[in-house]
Amino acid sequence: MKIVLASGNRGKIKEIKELMVGFEVIAYSDILDKFEIIEDGKTFKENAIIKAKAVYEKLSNKNDIVIADDSGISVDALGGIPGIYSARFAKVGASDKENLNKLIQTLKQNSLTKTKAHYTASIAIATKYGIFTTHGWMYGNVIDKPRGDNGFGYDPMFIPLGYDKTLGELDKKTKEKFSHRSKALKLAKIILEHL
Repeated sequence: MKIVLASGNRGKIKEIKELMVGFEVIAYSDILDKFEIIEDGKTFKENAIIKAKAVYEKLSNKNDIVIADDSGISVDALGGIPGIYSARFAKVGASDKENLNKLIQTLKQNSLTKTKAHYTASIAIATKYGIFTTHGWMYGNVIDKPRGDNGFGYDPMFIPLGYDKTLGELDKKTKEKFSHRSKALKLAKIILEHL
């Protein structure tokens, strides 16, 4: 069974490939020309479905399966931002560093040095049998100073519950035990094994 990832985010592709041991996983850009997918959903789930459907429709082999992830961080004290706009919080096409710096700047503007936040991951699976979705969450706090070089995105400013280190400081194996994406992918694997 070939799984095609509907993502251009290198960090996300690497992480999903590592978590999907036992499956043949490739990025859609390895078999299709890159194309723009308009993510105009109002939730992580809607955007994941949009991406999965868009890539699945372009596949020539309809026995292949497409997995799309839409994920991000939400800061409670900021009304849930950046939320579904996590990948483009600073601007459309922003780098991870630009988005991270924008969130740190926003925390400082609101006199927040440490506050509650959570990550959400929604996985959409597009198959010839239809669309399936799963979710995973990770709770903790964000801080106004990045720490560590591991992970990607907002990881250097997120401290998971029960830890005193950021995801940027924790090793990959530790993060995999409880991350939002690993939780959602564990559920996705159950679906894939029953297809």
